[in-house]
Amino acid sequence: MVSSFNAFLVRQEENGVTAGMTTLALDDLPAGDVLVEVHYSSVNYKDALACSPDGRVARRYPLVPGIDLAGVVRSSEHPRFRAGDEVIATGYELGVSHAGGYSAYARLPGDWLVPLPDGMTLKEAMIYGTAGFTAALSVHRLEQCGIRPDGGKLLVTGATGGVGSMAVSMLIRRGYEVTASTGKAAEHGFLAKLGAQEIISRDEVSGGEHKALGQTRWQGAVDPVGGGTLAALLSQISYGGCVAVSGLTGGSAVETTVFPFILRGVSLLGIDSVYCPKAVREEIWRRLATDLRPRDPALLLEREIALEELPDALAAIRGGQARGRTVVKCR
Repeated sequence: MVSSFNAFLVRQEENGVTAGMTTLALDDLPAGDVLVEVHYSSVNYKDALACSPDGRVARRYPLVPGIDLAGVVRSSEHPRFRAGDEVIATGYELGVSHAGGYSAYARLPGDWLVPLPDGMTLKEAMIYGTAGFTAALSVHRLEQCGIRPDGGKLLVTGATGGVGSMAVSMLIRRGYEVTASTGKAAEHGFLAKLGAQEIISRDEVSGGEHKALGQTRWQGAVDPVGGGTLAALLSQISYGGCVAVSGLTGGSAVETTVFPFILRGVSLLGIDSVYCPKAVREEIWRRLATDLRPRDPALLLEREIALEELPDALAAIRGGQARGRTVVKCR
């Protein structure tokens, strides 16, 4: 068994929070009944917050961030897993209060792990990662609510980000007509490659005067943005439609009225990818390997980086400069 390994560590010091590479031993890892050799993690907005002094995400220091990982079990005391199993972990306290994926090894509770689905590689799992899982859960919930490909257009906000780009790809795979909204005019070509039939600016959704009830434009939406964008699009959803909201990059406050809900029967679906029930979690990963799998996952991969390159990648995603997905190679 390895005596030491590399990890990316966040520390709280007198002058604030610092983050960088370090060397850890297995004894430095927290309690858990499964030891995983981490092959890949990914870069998410929440990871950037965990590494920031004002992010209000990290619940303890020092902390290995990384809210998702894919790797191989090296030892296990959990009845479901044994050495050699390929596994995925997302959500729970990973990378928030429990050492996460930005490390060559992680020790986790076995109940946090999901077996890697047949036909999916460890790298592909982290091309999806938390963002892909959240997007897939959003699509899953919309379909449970009655959204269908023949029911009209769907809107995806923040479409160049991790959740947004994944949602566009998955919805196209499912046969939906997708409108992609972005504040980045230079990225329209990227969204067209993903298959979006219509690409509009962020201002076309939320700019101008915000009416309590506007002209109906979409049967539903995947919204990882929140804030004013969510308030505006709720007023533009067709009768009986749904919005799946999973993020707050546009702000946590939503100034809306009850009218979309009581006059058009609109449903607002909260998407929780952190404490999602185990049975649902496994179903979503199975769908990611089958009917929700993008036609070309490589289109979603912006770049693959080493642990040492994390500072720049985390700064980019927090600054709104990231596109698609960044995978972290941990070995």
